[in-house]
Amino acid sequence: MRMYLPATVPMLAALHKEGSFRPDPVVAAHAVTAQLREWYAEGDDEELEYVAFTRAAQEALHLLRGDPQAPPRRVVIATDVPDHDVVTLDVELGSSAVRGPGPVSLGAIAAVHIDGAGAEADVRAAALVVVEAEAGDPDAQFTVDGAEDHELEWYDPSELEQILA
Repeated sequence: MRMYLPATVPMLAALHKEGSFRPDPVVAAHAVTAQLREWYAEGDDEELEYVAFTRAAQEALHLLRGDPQAPPRRVVIATDVPDHDVVTLDVELGSSAVRGPGPVSLGAIAAVHIDGAGAEADVRAAALVVVEAEAGDPDAQFTVDGAEDHELEWYDPSELEQILA
């Protein structure tokens, strides 16, 4: 199962230094779960993967809100995990929230996605109001949507050093 792990640039630096990634226990990872598949029955696998990926990018905003010193760039780490090692966190129809087996080795990472420099102002603003947006504030949601207008860039894990430079 492809699992999308929200992260920050400092978390990528720790991955580079330690050789493994420790997901933040406060935010959920995301994947194509049975609940997501049932909710979005018309979607093909690619569309479902994009939904899970986008939700992980939204979770990264929470990490940035909790670490205002981190560069304002959403990070999503994609990894493939055996299905039996993934725990679905929510049985609500449409949920993609999961928890993986724990630390993920650098060798198990399929890709690293990160915002480009041009997204920083929008991501910074979105991180400040992501909780309010989830609570239904339309102005805050507009700000979060501004960050989501930016597509995250794709990197091979072997490019980690260049990302951090």
